[in-house]
Amino acid sequence: MNPLKSVVIPLALLSGSLMASAAWAEEAALITATPGELEWTAAPSVGPGAMIAVIEGDLKTAEPFTFRLKVPANSNIGVHTHPVTERVTVISGTFYFASGDKFDAAQAKAYQPGDTLIIPAGMPMFAATKDQEVVVQLHGVGPWGITYPDPADDPRNQ
Repeated sequence: MNPLKSVVIPLALLSGSLMASAAWAEEAALITATPGELEWTAAPSVGPGAMIAVIEGDLKTAEPFTFRLKVPANSNIGVHTHPVTERVTVISGTFYFASGDKFDAAQAKAYQPGDTLIIPAGMPMFAATKDQEVVVQLHGVGPWGITYPDPADDPRNQ
């Protein structure tokens, strides 16, 4: 192997990664969010009365996102999938969740504040709340979306 190549190639790779890190550092900014500062809007794709507060990112683009969902008491979120891996942390309330392609409340496990779920892209799932409102925080890399295999489960069709 040419000795020059053995030096030039690693330097080129190092230079490229340093430039990428510098570009990210230039774009990075401190983001803070306290509950009182969140701007909640309707989340009709989740269900009646559901609210969303986007903390970071544009959910429609291939970039990191962080948002919170507020789901009213006594709500069901029908079987659905997401195009990206979701990392979900329960902030308040009890969140009932299960994977599977048929809604079965008896299969849903109760998750409490501080519990985390990491749900692979494309995994069929469903969720519910019981006697209290639930707030969960989701993060991942977009674009985020929600698809209901059965159109009858999609609250936007109600």
